[in-house]
Amino acid sequence: MPTPHLLVFAREPVLGRVKTRLAAGIGPAAALAVYRELLALTAAAVAGAQIPATLWLAEAPAVGDPAQPRPEWPGLPWRVQPAADSLGGRMAQAFGEAFAAGAGRVVIIGTDCPGLSAELLRQAFDQLLRHEVVVGPAADGGYYLLGMNKLKAELLANKAWSTASVLPDTLADAARLGLRVAQLPTLSDVDSAADLAAWRG
Repeated sequence: MPTPHLLVFAREPVLGRVKTRLAAGIGPAAALAVYRELLALTAAAVAGAQIPATLWLAEAPAVGDPAQPRPEWPGLPWRVQPAADSLGGRMAQAFGEAFAAGAGRVVIIGTDCPGLSAELLRQAFDQLLRHEVVVGPAADGGYYLLGMNKLKAELLANKAWSTASVLPDTLADAARLGLRVAQLPTLSDVDSAADLAAWRG
């Protein structure tokens, strides 16, 4: 059975440094509170899935013991995302390191999707036993989850990140490469005040 590994891309919950699009609509303090809520939901899903995982932070924490897990992610080892020209470059390096360390199925998630669950994470890894790629489509045209059983850097290159073209471009690349793709249920991210209102509603 190929070894599974989960990658979590996240930011430290720091005022003015997270959810900037959301903050433009509701203010930085309220946006930080929402981000903490999203972190807690994501951490609960990760813990419930019981799959080996690594937290990749966007930047080094300003405070805290660097040898200890971050408070929001108890028990999870963490790294700092590598310097790269794009989000895709950072993701590709994280995938590559997981595969190099012996993983045979690797899935990456962010922290913007309140509907993500431990069951969906387990489904993603199960799909990678029968498909080369698994994707969790986001309603905004991106994705909340991407998984592979071998690094296909093309899936992460030349994307207009944070736009509605990310998912269709990724699927087109997978089709061009002849990869079998499984799709999970479509979920909504919380990136804007309108997204927040829809979630609360």
